[in-house]
Amino acid sequence: MRLDKFLKVSRLIKRRSVANEACDAGRVMINDKPAKASATVKAGDVLTIQFGNKEVKAEILDVKETVKKEEASELFRYL
Repeated sequence: MRLDKFLKVSRLIKRRSVANEACDAGRVMINDKPAKASATVKAGDVLTIQFGNKEVKAEILDVKETVKKEEASELFRYL
């Protein structure tokens, strides 16, 4: 699955366009490497997202095309 779509589906970032902008600005990394919005993510990858001066690290547990709002947090865990 594409990185920007995963960020939206997992609700780490609310909109796909915002996820795209974050990737283009170099604020999203997969396994400590800068990632483009089109990068493929899989279970086991570690995402690092910088929101201003705050950094969020999360490990991808599962990749699904669609999930309900209540189940979105089951796709990842914070590190």
